[in-house]
Amino acid sequence: MTSHKTVDSYIARQAEWQQELKTLRNLVKQHKVNEAIKWGSPVYDWEGKNIVGLSAFKTYVGLWFFQGGLLKDKAGKLINAQEGKTQAMRQWRFSSMAEIEENTELIHSYLEEAIANQKAGKEIKAKVGKPLVIPAELQQQLDADAELKEAFESLNLTKKRDFVEYIEIAKREETKLARLEKIIPMIKAGIGLNDKYK
Repeated sequence: MTSHKTVDSYIARQAEWQQELKTLRNLVKQHKVNEAIKWGSPVYDWEGKNIVGLSAFKTYVGLWFFQGGLLKDKAGKLINAQEGKTQAMRQWRFSSMAEIEENTELIHSYLEEAIANQKAGKEIKAKVGKPLVIPAELQQQLDADAELKEAFESLNLTKKRDFVEYIEIAKREETKLARLEKIIPMIKAGIGLNDKYK
């Protein structure tokens, strides 16, 4: 993943979506928010509180509202890109310049609402304390291997959740078993599933 130092460099690297990103950027900047690069993408905040970000993907560009779950969304434009996982964040995807142009007023109203919510201190807080439910396939391995169980229990909660989710999201039994085979040595070594990205 390329690390961008400025919004201009981020936009310059998005060959297919430069015009759309510049237009969205100009719309957002009309709302007197601070512009920065966070997590490799343009993010706009008010007094350090993230409000909206810009993103470009293969088939669309989008605005992602950090507290989008609070927006009224009467026009039905927002989607939860990670249903069941993300509580607050919502995306508004655009597949063409025309789509952005025909929604300019609506984009402004969503931005105004998002900023007003932030100024009022409205926030969806992440639910904490959700119990860790270990998939049967992993639990069988833990029950059968004392060394593995001890190593798993010594991991922090984030690493445990990452391993559990990795098994859970696999649709087919063969995939679950292949993933189990991959993570067992990692667990025994105390290596988190996502450590290489840190």
